[in-house]
Formats: sequence, C-alpha cells, structure tokens
Amino acid sequence: MLLLYNITTIFKGGLLSQLDLEILVKLGISTVLGLIIGLEREIKRKPVGLKTSLVISIVSCLLTIVSIESAYTFPKNDAVNITMDPLRLAAQIVSGIGFLGAGVILRRGNDSISGLTTAALIWGAAGIGIAVGAGFYIEAIAGVTLLIISVELIPILVSLIGPKQLRQKEIRLHVIVHEKKKIDDLIKAVNEQKMAIKNIRIKDLETGDHLVKLRITVNFKRKTTDVYYSISEIEGVTSVEVESLQ
Repeated sequence: MLLLYNITTIFKGGLLSQLDLEILVKLGISTVLGLIIGLEREIKRKPVGLKTSLVISIVSCLLTIVSIESAYTFPKNDAVNITMDPLRLAAQIVSGIGFLGAGVILRRGNDSISGLTTAALIWGAAGIGIAVGAGFYIEAIAGVTLLIISVELIPILVSLIGPKQLRQKEIRLHVIVHEKKKIDDLIKAVNEQKMAIKNIRIKDLETGDHLVKLRITVNFKRKTTDVYYSISEIEGVTSVEVESLQ
C-alpha cells in the first residue's frame, strides 16, 4: 500500500513530466512485444528464449530513447554548436546485435546449420525495440504480428499447399549391408518406397560389412520411425541408423 501511495503521489504531484510518462509507455510496449517474441522461442525450447528477448527489446528501446533525447537536450551556446544524430545509438544496436545472433548459430556434426531463425528473431526483437523507442507504435505492433505469422503460420500453409520440394523433409540414413551385391537391392528398394535419394556414399568397413550413407527426402507427413521400419525390412540390411534433419 505504501508503494502504491508513493506512486500515486508522484503522478498527482507532477513529479513525472509528460516526457517521463511517454518514456515509461514506450518501455512498457517494448516489454510486451519482446515478451511475445520470447514466448514463441521459449515454447519451441530454443536457446534464446523469454529473458533474452525481453532484455534485447527493452534495452534497444531504452538506448533509442536516450539517443533521441540526448540529441535535443544537449546544451548549446553561441560559442559551441554541437549537432548530434538522433539515431546514432540505434544504428550501433543494429550492427552490435549481430554478435549476439552469431552466438546462437550452430554447425552440427552432420554439416547442417541450426539457429538461423533464432538469430533472425534476435535481430527482429532489437528492431522492434528501436521502432517503439522512436515512437512508431503501430508499426512495431504490426511488425511483431507479421513476425509471428511468418514463423508459425506460413510454414504450415507452405507445407500443405506449396511446391512439392517444400512439402518434403530430409533424412540421413546409415545402413550396414553384409553383402556387397545387396547394395543395389537396397537402393532399388528405397526408390520403390517413394524416398528420393539426394546423395549416396559407400564405405567398406574392417569387419567386411559395407556402410551405405544415404541422404533422402520424404513427405513431411511420413514419420521417421516409419522410414526406419521400412529400411530395416529390406533384405540384406543388418543395421540401420536414422536421423531426421527437420
């Protein structure tokens, strides 16, 4: 109650100017928009989640406000006339946030890249904070709305009605074949099961077996376990390792 009384006193007493209230509103809006972006990443269990998105959005907004306000409140006199760029700090945010985004981009052992969407959303959260700090509230809200639609809804629509290539997922197979002549049978069987082979690599093992590495594409609705069962039942296959890349 004491805290609420003090806040009420501040407002009634005019201790908060119109500028102060506007700054608080900007920080509040950037917090809500950063929260939305962070929740989307948090739900998907990505390395950059709620707290990081909030920090980026709020601090970007704050630095933009400081940059704009300091440009117009810097003391001027007849002897010295200093001209400052109102968005100088904002420009540094855009370039500096790239270092943070680069930290979440990972290269896996199978040469696939992950974290690009998360890095892009980090950059987006900073941009939203800058937009709010500069006073573009409607544009910032529209930007967050379009970001969520682009990340969540559009991929689903593309996977349903898009080109065939976009309705497929990539899977890596490591298949052990005991007899060399069974390799051709394996490839033929894979093609017959509507699995498109994009890349193939064959390696002789010290045990006398043969390792066949396949990179295939299948319909996105097809379960990885279904692919595993199908390959396991091919005659001549003694061992199967399956990895879904999406």
